[in-house]
Parts: sequence; structure tokens; C-alpha cells
Amino acid sequence: MNLFIRTLQRDLLIHLRGASEVMNPLVFFIVVISLFPLGLGPSPDELSRVAPGVIWVAALLATLMSMDLMFRSDFDDGSLEQMIASGQSLIVMVLAKVGAHWLVSGLPLVLLVPVVGLVLFVDAAGLKAMVISLLLVSPTLSLLGAIGAALTVSLARGGLLVSIIVLPLYVPVLVLATGMVQAAVSGADTTGYLYWLLAALMASLTMAPVAIAASLRVAVDQ
Repeated sequence: MNLFIRTLQRDLLIHLRGASEVMNPLVFFIVVISLFPLGLGPSPDELSRVAPGVIWVAALLATLMSMDLMFRSDFDDGSLEQMIASGQSLIVMVLAKVGAHWLVSGLPLVLLVPVVGLVLFVDAAGLKAMVISLLLVSPTLSLLGAIGAALTVSLARGGLLVSIIVLPLYVPVLVLATGMVQAAVSGADTTGYLYWLLAALMASLTMAPVAIAASLRVAVDQ
């Protein structure tokens, strides 16, 4: 636990020092959401109909934008090699790094969702489902995206490759989350979607750190 907390604090400080890089995905998310009413027109019915898909695609792309930065600075300055050679649990450090990434990129998206939902005329039931689903899915996106980031950390321009690797993993979660919001808007039961999203989060939390740690070791040994 002490190792987890120390690594989490360290990564949060690093992210805060590079605040401009942290803000870029959030600004991108807001800009994308703001452009859709201009393109589709001001009709509340039309905007509320497409809002779940628009918000989720924008959130997914914003998350992808920040993935390449998760391990890049540690790899460039040699910190990642020292972490692996330290003999301490790399899986715990990976979990802390993913947690720090979620706190600065995923959690702000969750907090922004009620605002952008109101802009797109999403009703109260849809907003509630959207916040709950994003709260469950955003850590899953960070965990799955970290696998791609770890695999490409040694490449000079790995951002596009990260997207190619992790997008197939994101699609099932995106479909479930969008379906949950649409079910809530139509008044249907969302319990099934909620259980599936929880299962996806638990599976990612269990297996992704092992895959990330193994990928980082391979990247450093190259």
C-alpha cells in the first residue's frame, strides 16, 4: 500500500507539472461536444437522440489522446528502467500509474458529463445513467489503453499505434455503455448493462496490470 501511495503521489505531481498536456484531452472533449449542436441544428429532440453516442465517442477519443503520455516520460528519463530493476512489485506501481492517469483524465470527464448532457438536452434519467456508466467505464478505458501504451512506449511515434491496438478492446464496452444510456432514456431496465460494465471493470482490473507489467519489461529489454 505504501508503494502504491508513493507512486500515485509521484505521478500526480508529474501530471500537474505538465498541466497543458493534461488539459488537451479535456479541451478536445468540450470542443467536440460543442460542435455537434452547430452541425445538427438546435432541435432538442435530435440532439437528445444522438447525445449518448456523441458523448461516448468524444470521451473515448479524449482518453486515447492521453494514453501515449502514461509511460512516455518515465521511459525517456530512465525512471521506468529503475522501477523494473528495483525489485518491487511492478504490478502495484502500474496500478498506481493507471490510477493517477484516471484521476487527471477520466474523473474530469465524469464531472463534465452533467454539463455537456444538459447542453445536448439529455433528460435526468439519461444523465444519471451516463454518469454511472462513465464512472464504471473510464477506469476500464485507462486500464485497457495502458496495455497499448506499454506495448508502444519504446517507439518514437506510438500514438497512432496505441489507437489501433486498443480500439477493438474499447468497442464492446462502448456498445454496452451507450446501450445503458439509451435504455435509461427509454425507461427500460438498466440492471443487465450495469452488471456487464462491472464485470468488464473487474476483468480489466484483474488481468490488465499483469499484461501492462509484462509489456513494460519487454519494452525496456529491447
